[in-house]
Formats: sequence, C-alpha cells, structure tokens
Amino acid sequence: MTDRMLDRNWSELMQELRVVQTGVQLLTGFLVTIPFTDGFEGLDTYQRTVYLCLLVGSVLATGLIVAPVAYHRILFRRRRRRWLVESANVLARAGLVMLSLVCSGVVLLVVDVVVGRTAGLVVAGAVLLVLLSLWTLAPLLLSRPPAESRSDHSGGAG
Repeated sequence: MTDRMLDRNWSELMQELRVVQTGVQLLTGFLVTIPFTDGFEGLDTYQRTVYLCLLVGSVLATGLIVAPVAYHRILFRRRRRRWLVESANVLARAGLVMLSLVCSGVVLLVVDVVVGRTAGLVVAGAVLLVLLSLWTLAPLLLSRPPAESRSDHSGGAG
C-alpha cells in the first residue's frame, strides 16, 4: 500500500470515527445521568445490572473509538502509518460491535421497564440482529463481486 493510499485510508477512517464518536459520547452522557433520576430507585436488581453493563460497555466503546487518535498522537511522524491504519481499523470494528451491543442493551432496559422482561429480550435481540446485519452482513454481501464476474474468473467461457 502506497503512502498516498495509507493517508487516504487514515483520513477516511478518522472521518468515520468522528461520526461514531459523537453518538457514543451522547449515549454515554445519557447513561451517566440515569442514576440521578427519580425512577432509578424503582429498578430491580436485574435492571440495575443491565444498566451498569451498558454504562461500562458505552465507556469501552468510547475508548475503542478514541484509541486511534491516541495512537496517532504518540506515533506521529514515526513512520508507523501502515500500523496505525491497520490497528485503527481493528479498533473501529471492535467499537462498532460494542456500540451495537450497547444500543441493543439500551432497548433491552427500556422495554424491560416499560413492557416486561420477555418483550425486552425479544426486542433487544431483534435490534442486535438488525444492527449486526446492517453494519456487518450487508457490507460483506455487497462487497462480493456479482455472480457473472465470479464465473469469468473461474475459467468459464465468457
């Protein structure tokens, strides 16, 4: 990979992380305020445990998404661009996985409080499935070459 390509990949990745970072930070800020509301006292042990897991997960997602910036600050001008791009890609993916877990967990908590535990588990599972499909499965399927171009490369007539 050329330096120009690495620079472009780095710039695109940083732009993507800026978008995600804003959402994760807002979600974390929202979660931090929940214990200070009147309704928090009414949560049962399960709901409080889910809440604490969501708070930790949200902070971890923030850490994963912000880590590439810290790496860049430390390694700036040390000719480690390829490593930065590769590690930032891994961290961004991990951050998105954590974000999908936290988002579905928020749905779990809210639906559990409003409707009930079973509904919360079902809806949260559906949300997780949709998010993972949108953020993982869809891009992987769309990145595959069309069937006709795959058959062209397999040595078939064409």
